[in-house]
Order: sequence, then structure tokens, then C-alpha cells
Amino acid sequence: MSNSEKIYTSLCILFVSLIMLGNLIYQKFVSLQLPLYKFELSVGVILYPLTFLITDLITEFYGKEKAQFCIKSAIFINILVVIIIAFMDYLPATEWSKIDDKTFHGVFGYYGVAFIGSIVACYISQAIDVRLYLLIRNLTKGRYLWLRSNGSTCISLFIDTTIVIGVMTIFGIFSSDYIWTLIINSYSWKLFFTICSTPLFYIGVV
Repeated sequence: MSNSEKIYTSLCILFVSLIMLGNLIYQKFVSLQLPLYKFELSVGVILYPLTFLITDLITEFYGKEKAQFCIKSAIFINILVVIIIAFMDYLPATEWSKIDDKTFHGVFGYYGVAFIGSIVACYISQAIDVRLYLLIRNLTKGRYLWLRSNGSTCISLFIDTTIVIGVMTIFGIFSSDYIWTLIINSYSWKLFFTICSTPLFYIGVV
């Protein structure tokens, strides 16, 4: 396996891992106080913008097809995880188990709903991100690296945030009273994180 293939495989593994991690831990909400703004968001959102950085890197070096394969791989693996978790949730706990059925279901029982919202949002937004990235690269004739990375990601992240929170609200995971608060806070953090991670993208390209 060449170094190029190793890097691509590593990026795909990291991408899949970040998607799965976000789905597993999204139920906990925290406050992140910065000098000018306090973000109240799910912990699953904190590292999620890195997934767009990864697909942008893959698109830049390996092309559209490789980026789409990475996205589809994440969807397939998450389907397997949903099936496995559903089966484990179905199995009854022993009387001496430190984690009873109710606790286990409370933590992992909503993974399927998170999966639906996350995968629908991920597939649509990542597909748009890849196409926007290539479009901006063609329009700028390969210049302004920061523009095609941040431009495509900023638009795609808003679509992603709206879809995933909308789906979870429909399924009753989030209250409809907080839908716009959640969207604004989540998107604001993702936008902030994306802009701050621009140097990482340049390091990756160089």
C-alpha cells in the first residue's frame, strides 16, 4: 500500500469515527463560554466540523469519487452499528449487571433516531459540500484555497444543521420550542470552528 493510499484510508477511518462518535454522545448538552459568546450545544457537535475538513482534503487530493466513497462507507458502517446496538438493547440485562436495561436504553436507545437524522443530513450536506468545493475551485482556477474550503463548508454546515435538528425534533428528541435556538447555536459553533481550523486545512494541503 502506497503512502497516498494509507493517508486516504486514515482519513476515511477518521471520518467514519467522527460520525459514529457524534451519534453516540449527542444527548449531552454543554455550555462553551468564549470571550464574546456562549455556545450551548450538544457535545456531538463539537468535533463534527472536522468531517467537512476531511472530505475537502479528500476532494482536493483524491477527487469527487473517492470523497463520495468515504461518505457512503460511513453510512454503511453506521447502519451496521445501529443493527448491533438495537440487538444489544433488546437483550435483557442480568440482575447483577451494573447497567440495567433502562439505563442502557436511555444512553443508546435513541442511536437509531440520531442515525436517521445524522445520515440524511450527512449524505445531503457532504454531497453538496463536495460539489460546491469543486465548483469554487473551477471558478477561481485553483486559487483562494481558503475560499473554496470555507465557502463550501459554511453553506453545507447550515444545511446539515437544519436537517439533523429538524429530524430529531420531528421524532420528539428535541422540543420544537428550542429548534431555532439549537440551530443557531450549533451552526454558530460549526462556523466558528471551521474558520479557526482553516490553518489545519492549509497544513494538510501543504
